[in-house]
Amino acid sequence: MCNQAVSLVGAECERRGIATVAIQLLREAAVAVQPPRALLVPFPHGYPLGEPNRPARQRAVVEAALSLLEQAAPPPPVLVEYRESAEIWREEAVKGE
Repeated sequence: MCNQAVSLVGAECERRGIATVAIQLLREAAVAVQPPRALLVPFPHGYPLGEPNRPARQRAVVEAALSLLEQAAPPPPVLVEYRESAEIWREEAVKGE
């Protein structure tokens, strides 16, 4: 689903009382559309969780996105840059990924 559509669907869900988090590939779209909560990721289109077959990274992205629901947040929009932990780099280096 495109970045704008995800943001608009998220906003409508929030108006109906359902908390949402969007994983956004395009910062510009998130800033323009302002989803209620969004994790801004640096990955190429088609790969919102990063490259295939990198489960540690993909899990870290999902956990980072879900953690936005747990935080007492300022009024929306909450736009947060994904920061990869050193632990993920070490884990992938050990596995040779």
